[in-house]
Amino acid sequence: MGRSKIEAMEVVETITDMKELRLKLTEPVGFVPTMGYLHEGHLALVKQAAAENSSVVASIFVNPTQFGPQEDFKKYPRDTQRDLAMLEKEKTDIVFMPSVAEIYPPQFNSWVEVKKITQRLEGASRPGYFRGVATVVAKLFNIVQPTRAYFGQKDAQQLLVIKKMVADLNMNLEIVAVPTVREPDGLAMSSRNIYLNPEERQAAVVLYQSLGLAQKLWSQGEKDATHIRQKMIALIQKQPLADIDYVSIADTETLDELDTVKPPALVSLAVRIGKTRLIDNIVLA
Repeated sequence: MGRSKIEAMEVVETITDMKELRLKLTEPVGFVPTMGYLHEGHLALVKQAAAENSSVVASIFVNPTQFGPQEDFKKYPRDTQRDLAMLEKEKTDIVFMPSVAEIYPPQFNSWVEVKKITQRLEGASRPGYFRGVATVVAKLFNIVQPTRAYFGQKDAQQLLVIKKMVADLNMNLEIVAVPTVREPDGLAMSSRNIYLNPEERQAAVVLYQSLGLAQKLWSQGEKDATHIRQKMIALIQKQPLADIDYVSIADTETLDELDTVKPPALVSLAVRIGKTRLIDNIVLA
């Protein structure tokens, strides 16, 4: 595979510049969309994109349309210089860093909505979230025109929504899922982990522990999804700093809740630790 013709990492802020530079990239092109404040989970996406493509584009854009009125858009962690240094180290060819006005100009009024699977789990807890995600990702795909785009399995429902959008709208690219990257104690890497104080950080491990319990029960032959959910909830409730939003065992395609575990089944949860809302999941296969 020939490497990209671009010699050093280019950082661009306008759609026009991004499209112009895109013409110089050697095919195939891998794309990693991010909201910045990068960690090893993001870098795993970039590394896989680099391994499977001649050129790599990453984007950094904190998308306001996927945050609800009470959510943390203004407080969302940002550290552009650090992000760019990390991406340069991974030999990223282009970093696309548009402003909000560049992506959503004043008269912007077109939205992408994926129905049904967005009404559960994250969609039920965060109304409008997936409309914002699908719209910005569709725009980024149109601007960057990647061969493949890389997303983490940690955001399992988001991954499913994007795959559905790409299939339904006949978008000409492949979506690649990359396994969740975890801290040594099992906590899924997330930009929001920075919000946790030391006591909360310790408490947050309960998400991974409860997923481990689900895996163990299923491995031992437990097929009753209600029973597994109840055991997970009981474990989480022993942690005083944890406040459960949802615990789900669902079909991996429809996200319909299961009564009986039939593999592959998505076990996912959202839990507030203090003020920080964390999500995680595993697939029983």
